[in-house]
Amino acid sequence: MSVSPPSLLSATPRRRYAIVGLGSRRVLYQDGIETTHAAWAELVAVCDANPGRLEHARQRSGKNGAPAPAGYLAADFDRMLRERRPDVVIVTTSDATHHDYLIRAMEAGCDVITEKPMTTDAEKCRQIVAAQRRTGRSCRVTFNYRYSPPRSQVKELLMNGEIGEVLSVDFHWLLNTHHGADYFRRWHAQKRHSGGLFVHKATHHFDLVNWWLGAVPRAVLATGRRSFYTPDMARRRGLGGPHQRCRTCPETARCSFFLDLESNPLLKALYLDHESHDGYWRDGCVFRPEIDIEDTLGALVTYDTGATLTYSLNAFSAWEGYTVAFNGTKGRLEHSVVESVYVDGRETVPGGESSGGDVKLRLVPLRGAGYDLEPWSAAGAHGGGDRLMLEDIFPPARPTDKYLRAADERAGVCSVMIGIAANHSLKTGARVELADLFGELPAPEYSPVPAPRAALPAPLRVG
Repeated sequence: MSVSPPSLLSATPRRRYAIVGLGSRRVLYQDGIETTHAAWAELVAVCDANPGRLEHARQRSGKNGAPAPAGYLAADFDRMLRERRPDVVIVTTSDATHHDYLIRAMEAGCDVITEKPMTTDAEKCRQIVAAQRRTGRSCRVTFNYRYSPPRSQVKELLMNGEIGEVLSVDFHWLLNTHHGADYFRRWHAQKRHSGGLFVHKATHHFDLVNWWLGAVPRAVLATGRRSFYTPDMARRRGLGGPHQRCRTCPETARCSFFLDLESNPLLKALYLDHESHDGYWRDGCVFRPEIDIEDTLGALVTYDTGATLTYSLNAFSAWEGYTVAFNGTKGRLEHSVVESVYVDGRETVPGGESSGGDVKLRLVPLRGAGYDLEPWSAAGAHGGGDRLMLEDIFPPARPTDKYLRAADERAGVCSVMIGIAANHSLKTGARVELADLFGELPAPEYSPVPAPRAALPAPLRVG
């Protein structure tokens, strides 16, 4: 990546950042601000409902060789904005609360950056979009998956028209029982906090397809249920439970899902050491009855171009990764990844330094023999995507990105509304028009790919 000359950087004032929500994901942004991008960014405040995590974040600044930012409890968020006057607020709180902090920060004159999903329901989506239009502030959603080199390579191939006009996509995502189970231990296991995996996890995948196709989703028909992480499955696995949490479970020696917070330095420092402040358990039993999110999901999505997406998500697979195939008027593009993600924050994701052949790309012309392509790669977490995304966020002068990987509130709406509509379809069993929930979706700025000359007929309604 090219950067500005030192003379220009020294003359550029550092942008002032605040982070609200101090769980494990904020470490990416805090370290980026205080180390790699310290020449043009400074962390002036951190904010959280838990005073223990506030102090943990401030201590991390010392380890980064940076001055400790001011700490504020969540109840003092508006005071933080007044006193510290950040240029940008980064929101990494639980999903259902994103909208509140985003709106208040924009109304205070700040630009905002939010972790995905942007929010969890249609009304909150409308509120965020209205606040952005009212204030004119920048609202960015951090879809790091776009930046992973093999996924950018897929975008390049589609932009170049290698398979012509894309008519359909088959996309299947698998979470293994290390990563997948972790969504059932913590706050994500309740839809009122996360929107379920259709919203919290699949928003990444829906955004990828939206961006790959350069298209806007129109309708969703979905299916799903909780079939593995259930009390009955605990008993079928020979356990006497379910119980409440791993730390007090009498069957830790027999349960392969046991998570030992005490032996995990990061999870212990972030959560176990500070339970007394808010009573939050990071190690809930994955089989407890009060879980209300699904672990097996499927959706059929229709786009404004007439293209269709067939999607599935399984959270208890024997291996982790995905397969995606694009069917076009000139051929087929196939892409697959086998990856492994661990719950302690240390990740190994193919596409990085040791992909080991786990990333595959194959082009199959409509006429002629198919052939394999060498996948692009980069070092770092999420297949290099995190590092590349931060390089696109913090430096004051950034090169033009022909793939338009930076996402704003429009892309946030288009991705999360697929999951929101899918949740409605789960309840009703019917196909859901996204416009019926949100209104006309705002079209994001996408790099163009060859589109069908005319939209295909709408699929036949059933029932």
